Amino acid sequence: MTKKVLDGVKVVDFSQFIAGPLVTKPLAAFGATVIRIEGKTRLGGYRVLGPFKDNIPGPNRSVSFTPFHSGELSVCINLAKPQGIELAKQIAAWSDIVVENFAGGVMKRLGLGYDELKKLKPDIIMMSSCMMGQTGPHFAHPGTGNQLTALSGFNYITGWPDRPPVEVDSYTDFIAPLYSVVAILAALDYKRREGKGQYIDISQYEAGIQFMAPLVLDYVVNGRIANRMGNRSDYASPHGAYRCSGEDRWCAIAVCSDKEW
Repeated sequence: MTKKVLDGVKVVDFSQFIAGPLVTKPLAAFGATVIRIEGKTRLGGYRVLGPFKDNIPGPNRSVSFTPFHSGELSVCINLAKPQGIELAKQIAAWSDIVVENFAGGVMKRLGLGYDELKKLKPDIIMMSSCMMGQTGPHFAHPGTGNQLTALSGFNYITGWPDRPPVEVDSYTDFIAPLYSVVAILAALDYKRREGKGQYIDISQYEAGIQFMAPLVLDYVVNGRIANRMGNRSDYASPHGAYRCSGEDRWCAIAVCSDKEW
């Protein structure tokens, strides 16, 4: 069997829903051993949300759960009990990487923060990915990608200028993991060279704002506030969905250069 680049790397995953699991899923795909920590009363979010195969609910029947957790193992631990915390510490001490996306400060209050885990394994790598990061006035604010997409401004610029903003769901959940995976790989490289671990604090809000960089710069430099523009584009013309002959038939056209025209 061909050796994968992350063979032998051990990961403990405390995360939920999308922004955390999309960090550990690619690690598993490239050979890492990933163990999810769940509780019988606090299963992975998508285990209980469904939709379910044959419309029969069950922890292993959710169609939504599998795409975000392929290649991973799972163990149930009750983190509300001291025995559960001690068991979680033992698994963390076995691992190379710990990933979590609870609200800021939760892992520290559980006794599973970076400073505590570092005592068990000095070269451990820990990544926390929450809404606002682990510091600042809003660090403990809980929420999901739906709220962050609005806070980051994506909803405001989506839709038509004469209509309310359009919700674009949990878009930031698919942005932050890109930065998280790269940061973890950099930390693994640093550990290989220097023998030291890292604590990675990812603010999903800041990761989302980075995708708005051109609009932020336009405001800072030119004072222009981005707004909804429907199917228009600042970089292409024509750009839109155009009606074709026949009933309810449309063609999407985007022309970005003279060559394309």
